[in-house]
Amino acid sequence: MAKHGKKFRQASEAANPQEKYSVEEAVEKSLAASFAKFDETVDVALKLGVDPKYSDQMVRGAVTLPHGLGKEVRVAVFAKGEKQAEARAAGADYVGAEDLVQKIKDGWLEFDAAVATPDVMALVGQIGRVLGPRGLMPNAKTGSVTFDVAKAVNELKAGRVDYKVDKAGVVHAPLGKVSFGSEKIRGNLKAFLDAVNRAKPSGAKGTYMQSMAVSTTMGPGMKVDMGKVKGFLEN
Repeated sequence: MAKHGKKFRQASEAANPQEKYSVEEAVEKSLAASFAKFDETVDVALKLGVDPKYSDQMVRGAVTLPHGLGKEVRVAVFAKGEKQAEARAAGADYVGAEDLVQKIKDGWLEFDAAVATPDVMALVGQIGRVLGPRGLMPNAKTGSVTFDVAKAVNELKAGRVDYKVDKAGVVHAPLGKVSFGSEKIRGNLKAFLDAVNRAKPSGAKGTYMQSMAVSTTMGPGMKVDMGKVKGFLEN
């Protein structure tokens, strides 16, 4: 059994593992339980009533959080010709084609998100096994495979989050930093939940959003009363 430190145990005392809170309370308690010396990230874990092994139950998409993520996002753009200049003008940190692919093949991975124009995807496919497991592979469904590279770069810099349900039917997403305060975290959470709701697949049966917990990087998870989520989204 994993052993937790004294500070984690003290923070956990604020959360009854059997109790479920309103969304607002879960956010407040999560922020209050933060104890690290650095500005922790606030995360949400959302269990969905889907089986992603079936294509008609896959949940995947992207959402630009209204209050951003509170961190610098390093963006790499795979493109050629005038699209490289467009990417640089939009603020991309790294731009290239064959040279950028080779750099990644050599072991370099110092970026947080990637964008590619459709005409270079065959080239990017050469490093799919490197980018895919790290969540860095450009994908048309999330808007990161596009000729409008400026828009994609601007969205990523502004705090766009790509999300994808895992094998267990859970979607994880960052919501910003503890220093944001509860109002901004709630705003980002609402935007995320709205996006996941809109992405509900045709094959989903029964209850779509089944359970949810909010936590900070080092803190305990605060469970949400799912019966109160609808009211939160409507306010």
